[in-house]
Amino acid sequence: MRLELDDCRRLTGRNLFGPEPGAVAEIRIDGADPETVITAWRERVQRLLDELGWADSRIHRRRHAGGASLMISAPIDGLYAATEILEAAWLEARADLSGEPASAADRNALAAAIAAEANPRLLALQAAAEARGQVFLSDDDAVSVGAGSGSVTWPADALPDPEAVDWRAVSSVPVALVTGTNGKSTSVRLAARIVQASGRQAGLTSTDDIRIGDEVLDRGDYSGPGGARRLLRDRRVEVALLEVARGGMLRRGLGVSSADAGLITNVAADHLGEYGIDTVADLMEVKLIVRRALADGRPLILNADDSGLVERARLLKDQRLIWFAEDPVNPAVAAHRAGGGLAVSVSDGHIVFLDGPAERPIAAIDEIPITFGGTARHNVQNALGASALCHALGIGRAAIKEGLRAFAGTPEENPGRGNFFSARGVRVLVDFAHNEHGLKAVADTVARHRGGRRLVMLGQAGDRTDEAIGDLLAAALRVEPDRLLISELPGHERGRESGEVARLLHRYALAAGFPEHQIVHVASPAAGARTALRWAQPGDFLLLLALTE
Repeated sequence: MRLELDDCRRLTGRNLFGPEPGAVAEIRIDGADPETVITAWRERVQRLLDELGWADSRIHRRRHAGGASLMISAPIDGLYAATEILEAAWLEARADLSGEPASAADRNALAAAIAAEANPRLLALQAAAEARGQVFLSDDDAVSVGAGSGSVTWPADALPDPEAVDWRAVSSVPVALVTGTNGKSTSVRLAARIVQASGRQAGLTSTDDIRIGDEVLDRGDYSGPGGARRLLRDRRVEVALLEVARGGMLRRGLGVSSADAGLITNVAADHLGEYGIDTVADLMEVKLIVRRALADGRPLILNADDSGLVERARLLKDQRLIWFAEDPVNPAVAAHRAGGGLAVSVSDGHIVFLDGPAERPIAAIDEIPITFGGTARHNVQNALGASALCHALGIGRAAIKEGLRAFAGTPEENPGRGNFFSARGVRVLVDFAHNEHGLKAVADTVARHRGGRRLVMLGQAGDRTDEAIGDLLAAALRVEPDRLLISELPGHERGRESGEVARLLHRYALAAGFPEHQIVHVASPAAGARTALRWAQPGDFLLLLALTE
């Protein structure tokens, strides 16, 4: 019998289990009845909560293929203590189940941990902000109320009494959340350009950087709560557009408790097998965490071309929806429109708002640079989603049109996402497509460009399953390349041996019938780009699947 505690972490915001913060622990179960294990663990947790005076804390459980998760709600000044409670209860439960001797959890030590972390002034400030409908953000270093241009921030160890705060100077700015499997970063950047066209200062977070206007504050993955807090505390921000990635939501929850609109671009297989998220249906529930921040009729924007989202949306009875799809007669769009709902689609070569029976054009597809005249269908969808999102934030059609036309998708604006170059008559497309779904979309775009030979360079991080790596290779071969460069990704082995992923890609390519003499291994994406350019002749097309270096 194998019973292991895999992870225990704080959930600082709305999360997979509900709207309350708390802590969650993940266990692996092998050779034992999962229900017996989960029940024993839950009973031990409840006993500790009762003895420590946390009887109001709620317990949530979730089974998955390899084990289970147990979450307890907790006040924000008790999250570290909550992790200790979960761990202590697990040790007691495992000893019970395995028959091994184990000491009971030190109740006095746990009580001392709760007392040491308690922060009444923090809770009072949180309650005062929420009572006034203001954003409240806290971490180990700082606490703030309001958002963007209306925010006020204090050091975490120097909090004011709520009565001493000038609440008349506190306000919030519009906040939008963008999630999905593909297109998140492009969508927030496109939306930011539209906001700028409306005359307001946009701030955004993404998996690549954090920006205000055209200024990059910092580079790195800021798609989690830390990036949200940093952006929302900057008083230059007038509209905030937050990319919300799966990993951040699972590790910590949402970075904000409320938002004005949410967008889910699509949901497809990616990063499965992490944190007990084993299926696309599981992943969809993770993406739908964003709706927990959308109260009071604030809209959730969904892709009607994603059949899974359409099916899941049937259960969202009380959620206001806005749909987008390329075809205006898409069944979900048509039904929504018939009921008086708003949708965004394409008609006569234009993006159009479908508001009940009314049809209002926004911009011609061939005027939107990132669509490449409509050949990049995935960017047509990104333009639809971003247009719907900005409309939900109160931005007018003229500004939406201007922003769509102004966003060129250059490496400076949208690094690694559909960046086209031309060198000595050779066409080059650099894209960060890193899963089967995204690469199929890029491959379909490339397939519309005729003439010359084709080369594809790809690699993959080691935290994907063998099957996912094989699916990525199969999607790359849809381009029908004449040469295949398989790139190592130094620093992204993530549990695999150096060269293991490259060898796997090579094997899948041979199994698919690709000629071995046309496969070349390169040490890095930069080395691969140089190799590709040396090989290329005028008229050739190079698809380089990597972030720019």
